[in-house]
Amino acid sequence: MTAGTILFYDGTFNGFLTCIFSAFEQKLEVNGIYTEATPQENIFAEPLNISTNSEKAERVIIGLKKKISNDSYRQLYFAFLSELEGIEMLLFQYINLVFKEENFSSKDFGHPIVLKINQTSKKVSREKHRMEAFVRFQLTKDDIFFATIEPDFNVLPVILKHFESRYSDQKWIIYDLKRNLGLFYNLQETSYINFNFKSKDHLDPSNSSIYSTSEIGFQKLWREYFESTNIKSRKNMKLHLQHVPKRYWKYLTEKSTWQN
Repeated sequence: MTAGTILFYDGTFNGFLTCIFSAFEQKLEVNGIYTEATPQENIFAEPLNISTNSEKAERVIIGLKKKISNDSYRQLYFAFLSELEGIEMLLFQYINLVFKEENFSSKDFGHPIVLKINQTSKKVSREKHRMEAFVRFQLTKDDIFFATIEPDFNVLPVILKHFESRYSDQKWIIYDLKRNLGLFYNLQETSYINFNFKSKDHLDPSNSSIYSTSEIGFQKLWREYFESTNIKSRKNMKLHLQHVPKRYWKYLTEKSTWQN
């Protein structure tokens, strides 16, 4: 006797939507949805590997957009990008509500599932905007502007368009060290890339073997300028931390702790 089915997928959004399609199509009693790398804990549930199918995923998207607004669909996608433990099952339950409730509302915050998805989406959206504001590029000797980030949530897919639009005239790389995944824009298109960093030398803005001489000089001047304009008697650290939380300081040239 089995206790329902556990679905395993490749970790992509399309893969997750394929799980949703399969669950509805096969009328599965889903007790968990996990990425393929997740070890199985429920020995009584039947494991089922779901192969990503773009057509099936698209059918789920079309069905959702018939029931909810584009903003609500965006909330759902942002919540998925949070990568929080159990988010797949929470989204599965949310999508069940969308299709089964005739008068479903994504603003029914009295429902705990709807409220949780909304709160999670807002956290990811806030992280997205902070990454767009706090990313600092450094020019490499290869004439590529390079920046590293380590966001709490997987915001690479949703900051892509911002940087493509704002920095369309230069080659750049934004690399997520936490997920070992980056965006590379080559003046024509953006693609995902992987690096195998053997050291943290790339984090040192004074590393002359990686960064251009002019870039190193500019970084030094900027830190000196920031220090000279920082009026210590007017410093309000509490207010400063509200606008620029300390975990983002590592991205800012003016907050760099590396010594020249």
